[in-house]
Amino acid sequence: MITLTKIFRFESAHAIHGYPGACANIHGHSYELHVTVAGKHGGEGFINGVGIVMDFKDLKTIVQESVIYKLDHTLILSQAFLTSMPGLPREKLISFDYEPTAENLLIFIRNEIIKSLPVHVQLISLRLWETRDSYAEWSA
Repeated sequence: MITLTKIFRFESAHAIHGYPGACANIHGHSYELHVTVAGKHGGEGFINGVGIVMDFKDLKTIVQESVIYKLDHTLILSQAFLTSMPGLPREKLISFDYEPTAENLLIFIRNEIIKSLPVHVQLISLRLWETRDSYAEWSA
């Protein structure tokens, strides 16, 4: 299998409602997202046509439009958090039905990317770095 990985960066803030520590407070991260895809080409032979699984440019466009433009420089909070803090400003706010942990963000990102990938390309894995030394990973 041949895979391609493209790396993206975005800034977002979040809080984890009910968390027994500092992450219960609104705080920000400089996220790094690794998106890995594979082509559904026939086995062991060379790739026909121009010889690419997917143009990196096309992958970049898909991820930017389906994920990065939605999450970059936003505040991501759960409905539970918003209910407990009704006076919060609503500018650049994304509201989830679940807590916006790195794990749940990966599920959201996966769902958004899959909707836009061409049928011959499969999402293989996502890695979301929350800090320099901590990440969550999803794989097919």
